[in-house]
Amino acid sequence: MEAPEMKIREAEALHKFAEAAYTGPLLDVGRNPFVFPCAWLYRQGILSPWTRNRRPVLDGDNWWRGHAAAFLKYVNLPPEALRHGRVSQVKCEAAYFIVVLHQLQSVVIAIRGTETPEDLITDGLCKECTLSVDDLAGLINCNYIHSNIKKNVTSSFPHYGHSGIVEAARELFMQIEGNPEGPDSESYGLLSKLLGFGCECFGYNVRIVGHSLGGAIAALLGLQLYNRYPNLHVYSYGPLPCLDLVVANACSEFVTSIIFGNEFSSRLSIGSIMRLRAAAITSLSQDPKADSAMIFKLAHRFLDVSKYQRNKSKAEDESEYHSGAIQEDLNHQIRRSQCETDNKAGSIEQEVQAIRKDLVTADYGEYMNPFGSEDCLNNEHEQCSLWSDTRARDHIIEIDNAEFTNPFAIDAHSNHDPVSQFIDTVPNSENPSADDPPELYLPGFVIHVVLEKKRPQTDLKTSWRMLERGKCYRAYIANRESFKDIIVSPSMFLDHLPWRCHDALQKILKAQTAKDQVTEPHII
Repeated sequence: MEAPEMKIREAEALHKFAEAAYTGPLLDVGRNPFVFPCAWLYRQGILSPWTRNRRPVLDGDNWWRGHAAAFLKYVNLPPEALRHGRVSQVKCEAAYFIVVLHQLQSVVIAIRGTETPEDLITDGLCKECTLSVDDLAGLINCNYIHSNIKKNVTSSFPHYGHSGIVEAARELFMQIEGNPEGPDSESYGLLSKLLGFGCECFGYNVRIVGHSLGGAIAALLGLQLYNRYPNLHVYSYGPLPCLDLVVANACSEFVTSIIFGNEFSSRLSIGSIMRLRAAAITSLSQDPKADSAMIFKLAHRFLDVSKYQRNKSKAEDESEYHSGAIQEDLNHQIRRSQCETDNKAGSIEQEVQAIRKDLVTADYGEYMNPFGSEDCLNNEHEQCSLWSDTRARDHIIEIDNAEFTNPFAIDAHSNHDPVSQFIDTVPNSENPSADDPPELYLPGFVIHVVLEKKRPQTDLKTSWRMLERGKCYRAYIANRESFKDIIVSPSMFLDHLPWRCHDALQKILKAQTAKDQVTEPHII
């Protein structure tokens, strides 16, 4: 089904705020690759220093207030429209901008996506974490959501989310809303002072927007605010998978995720990366021209890492359920076992030495014992022991090296194939097992913007811009489970650029307007 036109129109109108949040040089490098220094200096307001005092002061901004100037220039708004913001350079602390639009009766919160190394660290903290009741307050404590949805959320705890994004959303919530001043107080923070009863923006709509990492943080922030502001809606452009399936479905009423083409970020999760890695190993192992030794070496390494991560996760899960007397009893058993092991260490070592001596003597005979058995045991015991241990160790090393360097030697000694074993440890997107990490999904109502038809065949004289103008896009309602695996394509990174999605939305609305004009009846 095609996406609702009203959502597309509002998403297109608010997309510029998500783009403008990239106040660093990244946005100008992508849009103006040849003259980006001049474009960035102009957008930062360095060429107009006399306007510095009229710009709002943002937390973490430079001395000439360049980030405030860059944001305002991109959205073409006066300085008084930007009420608050922060340009953060700390991991799990999102940069954001709060804008008041009186003509639209809306308060817009724009959250920046990945632009700094600290943002990359937040992206990389992709291990799942448990969502608390406060993280889901917008769903659990809301009177505007259907009771069945609330019941489904409350009855299926625990719920999971992207740990880095969840931490950033919690920190941002404290920044803009904070703790209540008292048990019965309704005044929380900046948003309450703007949107509270009798305040400047009472009754205004609340829109939270963000691209990539910013879009995912916006969705988690909306989950905490929706019960306080029922006219809130979140538009996430190219977000990361950040919620489990139950919560992702439950927030569809007030969260809209817009995916453009084959962009990689909307399919980026621990499970998708592991499945992509397994697909690459499988493809290489089936190629007769590939280096089999290197493939088996990689499979062994990935298999060891997977086993370590699974054992670590199991240990962490079990430790959450053991406390107090149970934990003390477990520690006591471990100490007792260690003591028993230490007491038996001497006798075990003696038995091992005796078995080793018997095996070496039986395997090598007089070659390993040139002095004779009686001389070896009585007169030349030390020399024979050194000789035997050295030859046995060399023999074992030769066997190990043969198995390590020759992949076909594994089949001769063992029935276990490291590639098959590694594939078995990879989470299955179709039939997940209990040991697999929780799968994370795109939040809310998902809209997929795709290219409707390929560009026509043209000659070499046709410019690139003319080809771009000829492209036609359509927006469809998508199933979030269709974005569980990474699609490797030439456009997977280019499609993630924020302005490409904006241009596609504009073309969709332009085509829809032209279609409406054609179908309107002519009035004589």
